[in-house]
Amino acid sequence: METNLTRGNVTGVLVRFALPLFAANLLQSLYSLVDMAVMGRFLGSPGLAALSSSATICYVITSVCAGVTTGGGVLVAQYLGREDRAALRETVGSLFSLSLAVAAAVTALSLVAYDPVLRWMGVPADALPLALEYMSVICIGTVFILGYNAVCAVLRGMGDSKGPLRYVAVAAAANIALDLLFVGPLALGAAGAAMATVCAQALSFFIALFSLRRRGFLRSLSRADLLPRPVRWASILRIGLPTAVQLSVVNLSYLAVTGLFNACGTACAAAAGVGLKLNTFAAMPCWTVGQAVTTMAGQCMGGGAPDRAARTARSGLVLALAGSGATAALIVLTAPGLIALFDPAPAVVAAGTLYLRICCSLNFLAYAAMYLFDSFATGVGYPGLAMGNALLHSVVMRLGLSWLLGLAMGGGFAGLCWAEMLAPFPGALIGAVFFLRGRWRERRLV
Repeated sequence: METNLTRGNVTGVLVRFALPLFAANLLQSLYSLVDMAVMGRFLGSPGLAALSSSATICYVITSVCAGVTTGGGVLVAQYLGREDRAALRETVGSLFSLSLAVAAAVTALSLVAYDPVLRWMGVPADALPLALEYMSVICIGTVFILGYNAVCAVLRGMGDSKGPLRYVAVAAAANIALDLLFVGPLALGAAGAAMATVCAQALSFFIALFSLRRRGFLRSLSRADLLPRPVRWASILRIGLPTAVQLSVVNLSYLAVTGLFNACGTACAAAAGVGLKLNTFAAMPCWTVGQAVTTMAGQCMGGGAPDRAARTARSGLVLALAGSGATAALIVLTAPGLIALFDPAPAVVAAGTLYLRICCSLNFLAYAAMYLFDSFATGVGYPGLAMGNALLHSVVMRLGLSWLLGLAMGGGFAGLCWAEMLAPFPGALIGAVFFLRGRWRERRLV
């Protein structure tokens, strides 16, 4: 189950670790796209706009879950690199107890907030009832999202990227089958799509937990390890909270911009939602490499090998730029056909094609570099850099430019697209400066 990432050829080890993560991310995005395709085909543009608006809230919920558990994953990687078994067990036990507490809080907050947030976003009138129906079900599944992320964070920290792939594959198959059943023959509408997603998340969590137990790792934990430990919780949150803020700010900015797209009409709202989903495919290579770099850099720093951590970042940058650049180019070239798969309405296809040809272009090279350096900073114990870059990228650049280009200068839908295109460039530069200055080499274990 454990893989030592501090030995062997850097690029080879990184690629072998990242490939299963890429496949897992691809499958996750696939069943998100199936949700949209099913909603679009059975419920039309209102269903597509409803899911697009709901998805931004779901991303925020998932961001909090993934951020908190990332803190545990980084500590697991660092303690494994240092071969400190006692601290490793305490960290895993504390991550599970902390995840349960966070799940309860996030569930309660999301159930209270989703209705006013959707109304604040200005979801089109014909889509709002469907969005409310979808979110009333999806919020209940928060505990499964957080539990699954906690187990997979432990596995990634230990160098196991194949386990999460297997669990996501099962979840994707279940989600697609249930989507087609619940929304199609059973005609459960938006609630059916949400139920399919929650059931798939629950299935992946229980399979991941059972697998971890079968491998014997859970049996090595004592009851004392599972009790809340303020010191361990603080260590996890020292990385987890800035990461959660980083991911949440990014998705909250998307939520706000989605509200601006909604004001452009149902067709534009649906087109932007589909475009954002397709953009996730272009970003997937850099997300995957970033996840791998976080874990590998964490193990290297824990094992006292900062030079290997630096080589990991350089190799990761090349892989992220090549992967995201190629994927973005493919999406731009096939934009009209891709949009039509979800909604063939001419207005949606035209707006979606414009969105992709502006928002999925050179900005993806800058975004890939920014995300890679942010992921590296998190792995070596500087999550504040990633959080600061997220605030700059999402609040100052994306929202500021959206107001300037979309509203103040009257650019409308196209202006909002150009704001998204320009947003990541300053963050990429800041990340490069952080890496080249090298002060991170002096960082001790978190």
